[in-house]
Amino acid sequence: MDPDAASQASAGPSPSGVGPSAWSPESWRDRPALQQPRYEDPEEVRSVVAQLKALPPLVTSWEIESLRGQLAEAARGNRFLLQGGDCAERFDECTPDRITSKLKILLQMSLVLVHGGGRRVIRVGRFAGQYAKPRSADMETRDGVELPSYRGDNVNLSSFDAEARRPDPARLIRGHTCSAMSLNFIRALIDGGFADLHHPEYWDLGFVEHSPLRAEYERMAESIGESLRFMESVADATVGQINRVDFFTSHEALVLLYESAMTRSVPHREGYWNLSTHMPWVGVRTGDPDGAHVEYLRGIRNPIGVKVGPSTDTQSLLKVLDLLDPDDEPGRINLIHRFGAHEIGRGLRPVLEAVKATGRTVLFCCDPMHGNTETVVPGSGPWEGMKVKTRKFAHILAELEQAIEIHERVGTLLGGVHFELTGDDVTECTGGARGLTDEDLARSYRTHVDPRLNYEQALEMAMLIAKRMGRGPR
Repeated sequence: MDPDAASQASAGPSPSGVGPSAWSPESWRDRPALQQPRYEDPEEVRSVVAQLKALPPLVTSWEIESLRGQLAEAARGNRFLLQGGDCAERFDECTPDRITSKLKILLQMSLVLVHGGGRRVIRVGRFAGQYAKPRSADMETRDGVELPSYRGDNVNLSSFDAEARRPDPARLIRGHTCSAMSLNFIRALIDGGFADLHHPEYWDLGFVEHSPLRAEYERMAESIGESLRFMESVADATVGQINRVDFFTSHEALVLLYESAMTRSVPHREGYWNLSTHMPWVGVRTGDPDGAHVEYLRGIRNPIGVKVGPSTDTQSLLKVLDLLDPDDEPGRINLIHRFGAHEIGRGLRPVLEAVKATGRTVLFCCDPMHGNTETVVPGSGPWEGMKVKTRKFAHILAELEQAIEIHERVGTLLGGVHFELTGDDVTECTGGARGLTDEDLARSYRTHVDPRLNYEQALEMAMLIAKRMGRGPR
């Protein structure tokens, strides 16, 4: 059978009343596609897509199925999702130290949440593929010079010159390579015992010396050690044998040429799978039910993240859910709300009530980062008078606390959190235990897109969430 005909013959979920043959990995091309790079050479694009289609997959269908099953449990309140990582990965940061630090903070946050919330935690890294970012404007102007916006290393470079900002399709191949190397290293670390939980007292946490949470953290570390020793004595086995750590990846399904090229059918399984990641998501900017991104995502078997915010129209959202999940399959939809601390009180409840009224089994997750981005002008220091994007720790925490309360009032369940964070000692968000100020931003501001929580802020956030979940240390 011709490969294109085979693609048309089998597909995943489809809208009611539309046959499976209406979808293929390429059917998104017939819809308006926003946030896509504008490449100069069509022949080069075709060559790159052909190369991508011939490359090995990065994840497997059975890993994806395992995640779907765990997300279904989280939607029922039996697990909790921790999703986090870089706002936009960089090719030059595909190094052992950077990968290790990100994995380390997510594992440690998950252990704190397990201890505090009494639920198993699903660990999903926002990396090994998060190399593309949507932008609010196609062009950027500096000193009268206008160039294409930086859209992530999968598309172009951040340096402000014409050649760097030229969208280059060959970068998609490099993105696949860096994703593969990152995943290979992560799997090797986990299989080799990096996730050993026996010695939380060894965690590199200089911040506890300055934090009012120091005594609570030390009690938590001691309690975790006692719990592990008890489990091993009862089961006559090591914790690693009792419960191997699972780790999954996610990224925004933004550059559709890449996503569709990595979409494959699998022997002895129905439908198509995006084998570049376990859980792709669609952003607020690309969530139009009539757009190319929703058209692409409706046909793959992966669990799908759907971001909603202040600009989301509730009726359009319900249409998106009908398209992406016509059969209401538990574990299929991860609804990630991101309103901001000042908007969540007004905006979240109508969304929750509308989705609840459908009777759907949806996992609700809070992203307290994106709605809290603001621009400040430091009054002193090397960045005095310059505009700098940042986020306040207090606003991030406030949105999470409000989300928990609103879910309780509506009768829905907050089943996860979604953070932009790094395991490095950056100063991009203000506040936290050390009380970082606007003047501290210049000390170690490394992101080229959005500000991230640093190592100590991320772990402190996990401790505060654990307390709020009702079973954290007192």
